[in-house]
Amino acid sequence: MPVRRVEHIMGLPISLDLRDGDAELAERAFASLRQADSQFSPFKPDSEVSRLDRGELTREELTPDLVEVLSLCDWYEDSTGGAFTARVPGRGLDPCAVVKGWAVQRAADILREGGASSYCLNAGGDVVTAGEPEPGKPWRVGVRHPDFADQVCVVLGVRDGAVATSALYERGQHILDGRTGQPVTGILSVTVFSDDLAIADTTATAAFALGRDGIEWAASQEDCEVFIVDEDRKVFSSPGLPVHIC
Repeated sequence: MPVRRVEHIMGLPISLDLRDGDAELAERAFASLRQADSQFSPFKPDSEVSRLDRGELTREELTPDLVEVLSLCDWYEDSTGGAFTARVPGRGLDPCAVVKGWAVQRAADILREGGASSYCLNAGGDVVTAGEPEPGKPWRVGVRHPDFADQVCVVLGVRDGAVATSALYERGQHILDGRTGQPVTGILSVTVFSDDLAIADTTATAAFALGRDGIEWAASQEDCEVFIVDEDRKVFSSPGLPVHIC
């Protein structure tokens, strides 16, 4: 029987639809997510991130996982000229834009390594899938319309891959341009499809932080397909996007 489970972790609902595993494997995946929240949250004073930000840890004392996350932050900051950053003025160290995708992808890897071949792990709309829910059918991932909560603007058919969206409709102007510290303008929604959710999620956030310049930047990223809506409601879609035709 399928295993279906939802937990509120990292400030958002994370749901799992596991078609060929068991409750023990699902618990291992969710345990890794809870561990990531404890380790990387800038809102928990005893987390590794908070301790680093207060100067209680040196770079040499960090765990390999945090070194990997910070390296990803640095790469995207360099690639975007500082538009993406884990250190927005006034906020301190906040690697959450990388951590969510990284942690959910790691949980998905636990499922795969545990023998699962058909599942959908959904973290607040950012999704990792494997296999098929039914023979011959992909997992269908809807991308919410940036203006209308009850509509989707595209549906993707995904078997083994990840989809992430950065937009304004859930949390308002929460993405800032790291170069200016100001809210981003010119773009409403960025969706990225990739093999890995850490890449898809961080690329979507980084592209959004670049504003209109993020359209070309995202499309140039290796192993990424994009669906972007700008503030004029113009759509930019890369040719390799796995659009599902109903």
